[in-house]
Amino acid sequence: MITLYTFGPAFGLPDPSPFVVKAEMLLKMAALPYQADTNGFRRAPKGKLPYLRDGDTLVPDSTFIRLHIEKKYQFNFDRHLSEEQRGIAWAVEKMLEDNLYWAVVDARWIVDENFAKGPALFFRSMPWFVRSWLVPLIRRKVARNLWGQGTGRHSRAEIELLAAKGIDAVAAILGDRPYLMGDQPCGADATVFGFVQSGLCPHFDTPIRTAIEGHANLVAYVDRVKARYYPAHPAENAPHGATAQHNQPAMGAIEPANG
Repeated sequence: MITLYTFGPAFGLPDPSPFVVKAEMLLKMAALPYQADTNGFRRAPKGKLPYLRDGDTLVPDSTFIRLHIEKKYQFNFDRHLSEEQRGIAWAVEKMLEDNLYWAVVDARWIVDENFAKGPALFFRSMPWFVRSWLVPLIRRKVARNLWGQGTGRHSRAEIELLAAKGIDAVAAILGDRPYLMGDQPCGADATVFGFVQSGLCPHFDTPIRTAIEGHANLVAYVDRVKARYYPAHPAENAPHGATAQHNQPAMGAIEPANG
């Protein structure tokens, strides 16, 4: 049995990490049976979630999980795409993972209102005297990561502008197709769904959510993919083909540590 290490459902999402959602959707697309485990963060090979255990093999990082599935199980996520389409799909994936992701981190961890009703909840089981010094420490670390990556050097308006441009680009590429590159989902759809549904999360009030809501095709896309791969609310039923543990997000979720 394959085990996927996740944070677990939160904020009405299958998982607060779009990278975890990406990995889980890849397993669903390949029709591979798996179980979800929310207790693996401290043993994560690269200090990030998700990672996958397949027999004696550990596979960290959502992209390497995809490559593992393709190699071991001979499943080609992009079998119906042309070389040009594969290039576009890969570029969209990396734009979301390496650009929009950081705007989401900024919106949820740096904006006080969103932090208070989002990531702050991950600390609720800690004694108050631990929270009093740990919460500011973690937020400063997130801010340093944002600065080092470059997003944190921009003004909030600039960050939101760049995020909106990326969202506009995805909407333009999707057009009126059911899935990113055509009538059937490809590998990049796991990433696109992970990020767009996360950005639409009604739990948070962000310009990212407003920008996505401004594209009817993206909203319809999320509904379509959710109906196909997540037909039941994650807090009520286990994902199709999985045995999910619906406990509080792991301690590792206090940092945006995903890959």
